[in-house]
Amino acid sequence: MMPTIHVRPPLPGPKSQAILARRDAAVSKASFRSTPVVAASAHGAAVTDVDGNTFLDFTAGIGTLNVGHTPAEVVEAIRSQAGDLIHLCAIVGSYEPYIALAEKLNALVPISGPKKTFLSNSGAEAVETAIKMARAYTGRPAIITYEGAYHGRTLLTLSLTSKYALFKKGFGPFAPEIYRVPYPYSYRCPHCRNEGVCNLTCFEDLERALITQIDPSAVAALIIEPVQGEGGFIPASYEYLRKVRALCDKHGIVLIVDEVQAGFCRTGRWFSFEHSGIEPDLVVMAKSLAAGMPLAAVTGRAEIVDAPHLGGLGSTFGGNPVACAAALKAIEIMERDNLNQRAEQIGEITMAHFRRWKEKYPIIGDVRGLGAMTAIEFVQGRNDRTPNTEAPLKVVAEAYQRGLLLIRAGLYSNGVRTLVPLVITDEQLEEGLGVLEEAIGVVAG
Repeated sequence: MMPTIHVRPPLPGPKSQAILARRDAAVSKASFRSTPVVAASAHGAAVTDVDGNTFLDFTAGIGTLNVGHTPAEVVEAIRSQAGDLIHLCAIVGSYEPYIALAEKLNALVPISGPKKTFLSNSGAEAVETAIKMARAYTGRPAIITYEGAYHGRTLLTLSLTSKYALFKKGFGPFAPEIYRVPYPYSYRCPHCRNEGVCNLTCFEDLERALITQIDPSAVAALIIEPVQGEGGFIPASYEYLRKVRALCDKHGIVLIVDEVQAGFCRTGRWFSFEHSGIEPDLVVMAKSLAAGMPLAAVTGRAEIVDAPHLGGLGSTFGGNPVACAAALKAIEIMERDNLNQRAEQIGEITMAHFRRWKEKYPIIGDVRGLGAMTAIEFVQGRNDRTPNTEAPLKVVAEAYQRGLLLIRAGLYSNGVRTLVPLVITDEQLEEGLGVLEEAIGVVAG
């Protein structure tokens, strides 16, 4: 097989440099970019820049392109729908793609009993919508969230989000009635870091918060990522999630799971919470739902989704018919091509490399993930877990020069995440992993 990567140094090339200069002049400098790539086209797992260099993409639009870049069937669905109806607004009238997608998500989300769906534009908007539903349903104000959480950048979702310096600095005051507890992050948990396995002591922190911070009778919802995304690709233990479900049941608290990054086959299930066997009350989805088109959803128990007053929920562009058509076709591809199984295969291959690298390179402190949602956490040394915040930036830069696109992650920004398109071939996966190891080797010295 011919390699996918074809790059001609120096990078970025002259056309890319010219466009990047235009970006610097025209776009807010607060908008971070992980690499200097300037894309001209992309297909499958490959991105070609304006200078003709071809890169392997291990970011998938930060988990948005599980079915790959520009899948032909999705492109055709978009073209066909755009020729009939680009926009109407679901507040103005109805159109079949919105309803068909809601029906599909109601069938897909494994929650027993009647379900309903509301569509919006982004993960942040969907999280806010879920919070409004929970508050309307319970008549309570408070929300419990987690250290390391990422739920978006709007005022309410930024209030829920952790990682203060990167996302929140200078943007306060934040929304009230948000209460934060430790996430089951065994590598850095003071209770179980030596064993590296969650012993559920952190659940006592949650129970204590319902005494020291807020009475459970005032809590509308608990929102959790079953696998933290921006926080570092940390899967919560299944028993922890089951205990959270029982606690919410005990106190009448709505359980919201944020599947924005982990959903749609990424972890080897349609949704990452399925691994634990729990049933949440509301599921928040976005990213790979629509193969790169801006679309998000909240699906859950009908009585909760219906709780807001008539007209209390709305969105000008939410559930756009073109995005809905893309989503319906993307879900069809995921089902037909069994991308859940493919995610498990990708995860097995990737983690085998990661575990070998952990033994080889002292700056790798932990490797982890679920399915094809995997990450490497960098530290100062074999016996020093101090976060190494420089290593990820250097690894991303070295990988870019070799034709691989990456992005960092982690509460301390000391990790590198891999979110390969699930349509990647084994040859492309091995090629990209080879480049990633080369980059780590250079940084490790």
